[in-house]
Amino acid sequence: MNRTTTQSGVRLLAVGTVAATALALTACGPGVTSGSSDDEASDRLQAPTSTQPEGEITIWDRSGDLYEVFDSVIDDFNKKYPGITVHHEAVDINAKLQNTLITGTDVPDGVFLDDALVGSYSDHLWDLSDVLEPYLADIAPQKIDATTVGGGIYGVPYDLNPGLLYYNAAALEAAGIDATSIETYDDLLEAARDYQAAKPGSHPIHLEQSAFLGQLQLEMYASQLGTSLANADGELRLDSPEYTQILTFLDTVQTEGLGTRAEYLSPTDIAELENGNQVFYPWAIWFDFAPQQLLPETSGDWRAMELPAWESGGARSGAMGGSSFVLPKDGENSELAWLFYEFLMYDETGYNAVWGVNDIYPAGLNTSIPAYLPAADPAKPLFQPLDALGGQDLWEVATTAGAQIPSGSSIPAWWNGAVDYLGNDIQKMLDGDLAPAEVISSSTEGIQTNLIDRQ
Repeated sequence: MNRTTTQSGVRLLAVGTVAATALALTACGPGVTSGSSDDEASDRLQAPTSTQPEGEITIWDRSGDLYEVFDSVIDDFNKKYPGITVHHEAVDINAKLQNTLITGTDVPDGVFLDDALVGSYSDHLWDLSDVLEPYLADIAPQKIDATTVGGGIYGVPYDLNPGLLYYNAAALEAAGIDATSIETYDDLLEAARDYQAAKPGSHPIHLEQSAFLGQLQLEMYASQLGTSLANADGELRLDSPEYTQILTFLDTVQTEGLGTRAEYLSPTDIAELENGNQVFYPWAIWFDFAPQQLLPETSGDWRAMELPAWESGGARSGAMGGSSFVLPKDGENSELAWLFYEFLMYDETGYNAVWGVNDIYPAGLNTSIPAYLPAADPAKPLFQPLDALGGQDLWEVATTAGAQIPSGSSIPAWWNGAVDYLGNDIQKMLDGDLAPAEVISSSTEGIQTNLIDRQ
């Protein structure tokens, strides 16, 4: 995931309640022998039974280099399925998908979508439980949880975005600090205090200033503890010991002056990274875009490791962001679109083409790892070591971290709207205006009253 993909992966637009629309199930295309039952009420997609189905599919992806990666795989797909014509379109999905699903006009067969938006559209999507069943045991559990609504699975998991601790190894070594000895968040606080003592005026740990990204990062920490804003039934669970622990950590960083408060990769953020004042960056794997493209003065000085654990022996990573492929029920050939995504994600040729060395990414796509565990084998890297990380094997670090992400992190349909409450309250806490307990009580009331009770 490069910067374009990263930004699109986290830039979620508000999604209102989608109007109820009668959906005609027109999934069977020309030449396709469907394995579905005659029960028109079923919303569970069935794979074609023909070994060589024929027809045309329309696939929506965002523009940018990830679009080009998917586009380059079509030729390989057609070697396996020569009778399927793929119309691959670059679309502003967040701006266009909602109205398209409501009107039922020109609905695509498959769409690339942020995990956080899947729940909002599930009424219009195929339940993929049956077609995914052969692969379920080998898909990262966190991704299944993120796309499950009411017991159905509404997305083909694409990427896994493990949280990592990026650190400026050269600056820390010069200060006499061994970052690799950090195992817990208490260790991280102590290392930050030591670094500040060695470099007065520094603020070693990143504190996110964007309300949206701050909430997304909070959910990375929560995922590490096996929880999230809501449980699988959509019930709010912010008032918990886990969120108290996370917010207390962030508040400690703020009150002790150990944090650089800046928006992700803003000019201020980049300047503080380059001058050595900010040396610890707990973030998703896709931060590696920064030392590769935005930090010329310190490129090569950075390294990545698993996140610190909240308790000794605890999980060393949590999920931050992510996307999946969804198949609208009004798509004319959704069954054929499933074959396309099955090829991309679960066929060795397909996932090697997506993450491996290709014309778009000569060293491989290194800003995420596959959610399909056989493709995320630590011993079989799909992308090469990064010069910007001093030649470090990020694949080994990321796959090891990804394997530790606990399950149990559901994403409610109202997650994006919660930024108006929780995301903003986190910022008030970092301003020194709220205590952790006040963030929890204020956000809980706002989310419950204005988002959940009004559904």
